[in-house]
Amino acid sequence: MLRRPPARHVAFQLLLPLLHRPRRFSDASRALRRELQVGHKRIRPELIERVSRLLVLGRYDALHDLSLDFSDQLLNSLLRSSRLNPEACLEVFTLASKQQKFRPDYKAYCKLVHILCRARMYDRTRAYLSELVGLNHSCFVVWDELVRVFKSFHFSPTVFDMLLKVYAEKGLVKNALHVFDNMGSCGRVPSLLSCNSLLSSLVRKGENFVALHVYDQMMSLGVSPDVFTCSIVVNAYCRNGEVEKSMEFAKEIESSSGLELNVVTYNSLINGYAMIGDVEGVTRVLRLMSERGVSRNIVTYTSLIKCYCKKGLMEEAEQVFESVKEADQHMYGVLIDGYCRSGKLRDAVRVHDDMMGKGVRTNAIICNSLINGYCKAGQLVEAERIFTRMKDWSLKPDHHTYNTLVDGYCRAGHVNEALKLCDQMCEKEVMTYNILLKGFSRVGAYHEVVSLWKTMLKSNVSANEISCSTLLEALFKLGDFDEAMKLWENVLARGLLTDTVTLNVMISGLCKMEKVNEAKEILDNVKTFRCKPDVQTYQALSHGYYKVGDLEEAFGVKDYMESKGIVPTIELYNTLISAAFKCRHLNKVTDLVTELRARGLTPTVATYGALITGWCNIGAMDKAYATCFEMMEKGIAVNVNICSKIVTSLFRLDKIDEACLLLQKLVDFDLLLPGYQSFKEFLSPGATTCVKTQKIADSVGNNKKLLVPNNIVYNVALAGLCKAGKLKEARKLFSELILREGFTPDEYTYTTLIHGCAVDGDINEAFNLRDEMSVKGITPNVVTYNALIKGLCKSGNLDRAQRLLRKVPHKGITPNAITYNTLIDGLMKSGRLDEAMRLKDKMIEKGLVRGGSYKQGDGKKLNEVLDQAIKSGITRDMEEDSDEVYDIRIVSGV
Repeated sequence: MLRRPPARHVAFQLLLPLLHRPRRFSDASRALRRELQVGHKRIRPELIERVSRLLVLGRYDALHDLSLDFSDQLLNSLLRSSRLNPEACLEVFTLASKQQKFRPDYKAYCKLVHILCRARMYDRTRAYLSELVGLNHSCFVVWDELVRVFKSFHFSPTVFDMLLKVYAEKGLVKNALHVFDNMGSCGRVPSLLSCNSLLSSLVRKGENFVALHVYDQMMSLGVSPDVFTCSIVVNAYCRNGEVEKSMEFAKEIESSSGLELNVVTYNSLINGYAMIGDVEGVTRVLRLMSERGVSRNIVTYTSLIKCYCKKGLMEEAEQVFESVKEADQHMYGVLIDGYCRSGKLRDAVRVHDDMMGKGVRTNAIICNSLINGYCKAGQLVEAERIFTRMKDWSLKPDHHTYNTLVDGYCRAGHVNEALKLCDQMCEKEVMTYNILLKGFSRVGAYHEVVSLWKTMLKSNVSANEISCSTLLEALFKLGDFDEAMKLWENVLARGLLTDTVTLNVMISGLCKMEKVNEAKEILDNVKTFRCKPDVQTYQALSHGYYKVGDLEEAFGVKDYMESKGIVPTIELYNTLISAAFKCRHLNKVTDLVTELRARGLTPTVATYGALITGWCNIGAMDKAYATCFEMMEKGIAVNVNICSKIVTSLFRLDKIDEACLLLQKLVDFDLLLPGYQSFKEFLSPGATTCVKTQKIADSVGNNKKLLVPNNIVYNVALAGLCKAGKLKEARKLFSELILREGFTPDEYTYTTLIHGCAVDGDINEAFNLRDEMSVKGITPNVVTYNALIKGLCKSGNLDRAQRLLRKVPHKGITPNAITYNTLIDGLMKSGRLDEAMRLKDKMIEKGLVRGGSYKQGDGKKLNEVLDQAIKSGITRDMEEDSDEVYDIRIVSGV
């Protein structure tokens, strides 16, 4: 028998009882097995030592035969004791992993990766790090354990760099950043490869700003970049919208580090310029490539085609396309998408057919471009055809496909069809719901917006900023101030306010509801928001002040904007012009017009509409006509809404013949309402009309587009009949219009008729009309109740008028100066001066009129004070009150 070395002989003697018979355990082995199988109890050190010896000697078969009942304590103890023997640790870890009722915990993984990394078994280390990350433990837990093992074993910190790379490659950028920030405390600088992985992952995730910050940290740590780093950073700059900086960076790094930029870097630069449609920038990069001797590839040409498409230069794009011998699928897709976005769908189909004919398969992205093009062109049938053919091409519609077609249906007003298509989707994402919410909002179905929002939340789809913005708009349209404020607080609490559009929806909604103080309060806290107000924000605020009659603040907003370097828009000037007319500051009107021209702003049809409306309201018809003629000389057509305002003013000024003449040019009632008596019958025989009115009427007659009436025109016609004392005819016209499609009576329609009945003395019919509008869901406004109170006063029902005044606030309506003035006038005419004086005191209390003083019994002084109260209303009579409410629609509708 050969002699054995002493150490091996001792080991052999110790293990001989275990190996005496292969299938039968000795008493010693059975005792060892019993002790090792007590997994939940504290493991005795001598047992760990015995198993460790088996591992050291490589007797893994014997270890398998023991049928160990593994526990976290046992495995971690074995790894610790055998940490200098990576093969043994790997074997015992593998054995533990195969157990049915046991899986290694994260602590065991942390020990193993340190052990394998020290042994330079990097492939195995990466594999087990990937498994460790897959356990989905918190990054902080994993990091702390790795650091603890590192300090305990005194091994190399290389494993931290490997962990950084694993996190980055898996797209877990937050975890990767945590490792990147903390590995320096363990004496390890991140490697270039790991840094490149992190940068690349950040750019893919759209975290371009963070990627640039990480690059700066790399430089401060002394990590030298390579050409791949340069390409990634250039891409980050471009995606962050800083294309010129990317160019500067590329040139700087080329000169400072001596790196030769490759085609990938140059392609990133070209793509950056292409995304913003900068043809000149692309040309500069191509010139630079030629100077450096860098050859162009198919990616270069694809980016060049994208740039031309972005600028709408489709001929140039196709020339580049034709110069490429073998275009790939992506290049075809870029050109097809360019044609679709330019509305040249025939060319898009031609290129697509050419692609298919050359054996290049189409894909879902290309089909989505075609569907989007057809939807934008309103050709939904063709869009549906592409959607159907995708199955023939073995393509599965993705979320973008469905969303594009759903958006097409919604834009066309076919929201029900959009909902049916959504039912085919396995799972609807937030973008799908956003499109549907916008679709309902676009057609004015605001209750459906709220209902769909609730459905979305029940489906566990988390709303984003776009969802909240759309719902906010719907809530304001419904007048639900409380719910809108709750939603706004939720948006702020969740940190969703990142886009100025959402801020503008909130400010505009509040101002339209005359909640200007709340809007101002939000803007006072704007420094805490992640978005900044823009010109539209302040424009909405100024319009809000104008609407509530705070004209000083309306002008103050413009001054504040200018102090912040924000140039007022023509829309803001339109609002201020209307405000200046409202407070009768006619010199200010002239100053505003001069100022906007000096700024280089061109008056729009809305600007002229505001001026004409203002001159009409103060009865300055000559200036209104002059503005009209100037507008016509500038080539801007006098449209239906402006003509309607002129007609309304002519009726108010008792120029019935001229008003009827112009109204006939707006709409042919004989054609649209067969059997209805024409307005011609109301013209006096041999009536003479103003030459200026005739000129406008002739210009309207030459413009056939104006012959299609709208609600405003019909309402003006009704108001004209009422003013002419033809209440019976007005009621008949109203009855005819109700039967027509395209006419929807609104609060102005009913208020006009109610006012007509009140003036005619038919107060019961006036209240019947009020009840009818309530039944139809049309809310009476303050002008409606002013008309009713005027009718009651005229018929001598002063007590009933006072009761109605007391009821109005309970209906959510605030009486204005005209409400009080109408009733005060009625009381004075009836000799009830004390009651009139009490109402005047209430007006002073509410800030509707300045106070006056008089002595008891001084009847003359009392009359003077009451006279002042009646004349101090916002408008001069009931007709102007009604017109003022409607002027906003007339001006904004032009």
